[in-house]
Amino acid sequence: MSTRSDIPRAKRIVIKIGSSSLTGRDGSGLNSTAVEDLVSKVSFLKSAGKEVIVVSSGAIAAGLAPLGLSSRPKDLSTQQAAAAVGQGLLIHRYTEAFNRFNIVASQVLLTIDDVVRRSHYQNAQRTLSRLLQLGVVPIVNENDSVGTQEIRFGDNDRLAALVCHLIGAELLVVISDVDALYDANPKNAGAQRIDNVADIDSLDTTSFGGSSSKVGSGGMVTKIEAARIATGSGISMVLTSLNNLADVLEGKESGTFFAASTSRKSSRLLWLAHASTPRGRLIVDSGAVTAIKERGVSLLPAGVTSVEGEFSAGDSIEICGPNREVIARGLVGFDSDEIPQLLGRSTKDLARELGPEFERELVHRDDLVLL
Repeated sequence: MSTRSDIPRAKRIVIKIGSSSLTGRDGSGLNSTAVEDLVSKVSFLKSAGKEVIVVSSGAIAAGLAPLGLSSRPKDLSTQQAAAAVGQGLLIHRYTEAFNRFNIVASQVLLTIDDVVRRSHYQNAQRTLSRLLQLGVVPIVNENDSVGTQEIRFGDNDRLAALVCHLIGAELLVVISDVDALYDANPKNAGAQRIDNVADIDSLDTTSFGGSSSKVGSGGMVTKIEAARIATGSGISMVLTSLNNLADVLEGKESGTFFAASTSRKSSRLLWLAHASTPRGRLIVDSGAVTAIKERGVSLLPAGVTSVEGEFSAGDSIEICGPNREVIARGLVGFDSDEIPQLLGRSTKDLARELGPEFERELVHRDDLVLL
């Protein structure tokens, strides 16, 4: 799907809606009108033979009022408590709304482990695929009430993009309280709407702020990250508001359209780049930076100057240049406590002194992705 005109032909669609679109910025509770509006549009898509997954924020926001909270809490335990209260309210509202259209909705709660660990990934994939086959609309949310900081996505934008890849969707629609992507804060005079993004790497993300909502955890930066994941998977994305959703689905000039990339990353590299949690860092010299970025080679011990963190062979680690800027992520071949003795040395010298098992890469190029 390379243009807006292709949108009406999409058969499998993921729609992500944020907390502020469902509750309003004050987080006073679920907005029944917003839920009904979204559900009616999903129902229309279903009647046209589409398969739809809804990735819905709002559990924490829905739990604020019953707990007497006026805004999203800062600490994780209170966020989890609010999610535990609000998730039931959220799915109940969706279930009631879909029942009016004789559509069955289901609740699917995921953590980042569910799309990173292969056994969990396959189970989530099978479950979602079977629900779609049965005509169900899965309502996906992060499992906020049990996810620890280490296994949380932190925002549903990235989760939605990874779900797209998981189930082979053709289109991701991200609904926000802002109707499109702008080159500056849309509240600022002179801010220009960006209608189409053909190359996401050409965007200057420094002009986009953080979350504009009291109840949400994302912002434009997380939505651009979602677009990066989706388009890198060969999936187009549209950023729009709930009011403009119908126009977007008809392929009209509304919202911001992110065109799918023609060069798709493998599933393994996609998870490595966007879904894995780095356990440490390898700091490399400028020569290694050039070799990795320009020649696509493996990372050898000779180019590494220091190691940070504690990790085991097979863990995801960040590769950083001399100024600590992250240039790549990869799966490391040695434990962190083995690496200091290898730094700055050639593999032939290491093999001669320590044995043939040390004549290998710290990170093989097949296990490395540039960021």
